[in-house]
Amino acid sequence: MAPKRAFLIAALSAPLAVLAVPALAQASLAMLDSLNRGGWEVRYRDGSSAQNICVRTGRELIQLRHRGDGCNRFVVEDDARDVTVQYTCRGNGYGRTHIRKESNGLVQIDSQGIAGGKPFQFTAEARQTGSCG
Repeated sequence: MAPKRAFLIAALSAPLAVLAVPALAQASLAMLDSLNRGGWEVRYRDGSSAQNICVRTGRELIQLRHRGDGCNRFVVEDDARDVTVQYTCRGNGYGRTHIRKESNGLVQIDSQGIAGGKPFQFTAEARQTGSCG
């Protein structure tokens, strides 16, 4: 019985080990790293006021409704042109953001979640405007 159990554990563990490699690789968020650094303007499609942010890593675009919070992130999609990240901010909600790269200075953003106990959903375009200032 013990050899069968060892074989079963080994057989079940092998696919999990193979799955762990892509999960680590997908967490690189290389597309965000390729964006131009500097000042960016986020224009919301619902007509809300535009927001200016300083992009240093590209990851600032993931949590526009949870800025500065120590949130846990899970990378759902990480391609050359698309990134989807789901995140949870303990005590302040959660979100899921999809970013599509059009160029190194232009992206489309779709995000939804809960912030401060209230739901949010928006689509926006973010465009590099110059240097941070």
